[in-house]
Amino acid sequence: MGMKADLVSAFGLLSRLPLPKAARASAPGQGVWAWPLVGGVVGLIGGAVYTLALRWDLTPWLSGLLAVFAMVLATGGFHEDGLADTADGTGGATPERRLAIMKDSRIGSYGVLALIASVSLRAGALAAIMEPARVVPAVLLAAVSARAVMPGVLLLSGPARPGGLAASLGTLPGLRVYAGWGIAILLGLLCGGLHATALAAIATILVAPSVAWFGNRRLGGYTGDTLGAAAQITEIAVLLLLAPRL
Repeated sequence: MGMKADLVSAFGLLSRLPLPKAARASAPGQGVWAWPLVGGVVGLIGGAVYTLALRWDLTPWLSGLLAVFAMVLATGGFHEDGLADTADGTGGATPERRLAIMKDSRIGSYGVLALIASVSLRAGALAAIMEPARVVPAVLLAAVSARAVMPGVLLLSGPARPGGLAASLGTLPGLRVYAGWGIAILLGLLCGGLHATALAAIATILVAPSVAWFGNRRLGGYTGDTLGAAAQITEIAVLLLLAPRL
């Protein structure tokens, strides 16, 4: 029952996929071990859409765009919103002003440019990989890594403000975090092999402390938006690393 509640918590937090009615969810931070599993499902959705689009005789670029949009729909644009808000917040003069900008529902030019870059780079990377047999493991590995990076950011910093989604995660249970990372590595080895998994791990290891450093220095800690930005940056980095090697 506890594992089922953790899964409901993870999928309810990080996706907009339908869940069983009346399903009981555990506290948000308790499901951290299952976050990479959410990424795996989202990645499979993206890979399936790419494969179907290519078989429908669409170009690799259009297929890549449709795959990215399918993943956005599966998550409700959760991480994209975080990336856009974080990009907009960089224009503030003080931590307080940056946090206020990030909380504003309106999007600025930095946010728009960040979203354009995110969608274009991911779709372009998928188009460069081209073959569905290689795209599916690549997008799955990228999506899994994107969910595995967020606990690293959480462990390296504290919440920038009380309240809010990020602060509600609280102190993550260490064993559950390590279990999630173990699941991410196992999924990577199964779908991408040792070399691809090593590249994804390098990207994750570099992004987590970088985003944590940015949050600590510019905001006073992490927010839900910076976690989303970390996920997006990791996904992009993994796909760009894998594109010329798969």
